[in-house]
Amino acid sequence: MSIIVGYVPTPEGAAALATAIDEARKNGKLLVVINSSRGDAVVDKRYAAGDDIATIEERLRSEGIEHLIQQPVRGNDAANEVLQAAEQHRADLIVIGLRRRTPVGKLIMGSTAQQILLEADCPVLAVKAGQ
Repeated sequence: MSIIVGYVPTPEGAAALATAIDEARKNGKLLVVINSSRGDAVVDKRYAAGDDIATIEERLRSEGIEHLIQQPVRGNDAANEVLQAAEQHRADLIVIGLRRRTPVGKLIMGSTAQQILLEADCPVLAVKAGQ
């Protein structure tokens, strides 16, 4: 059993990671960090750089959190990668970060968070940055 966190290098991603670390520590669970890219752009700002991943790795190691960090690039969107990881690792919980969006923004663009919330087979904890 595990806790899955969808991570992006943003304040929302940092909030999700901090919450997931707290949950993993409290419950003694494996923490699986998912940071993915479709691989269809030369630069993907949502794909964490090596320095960011090394910092996360060091933080988890120093805090004694059993963990895996995965950065798949398979052409899938982030929601599918998180949902697949949740199934593969028999997740007890998925943690995601939320950002503010206008009603029009929600209508025009699909929402990764919405897809995870609707399709997950386990509880989903959605957090905002600065909360």
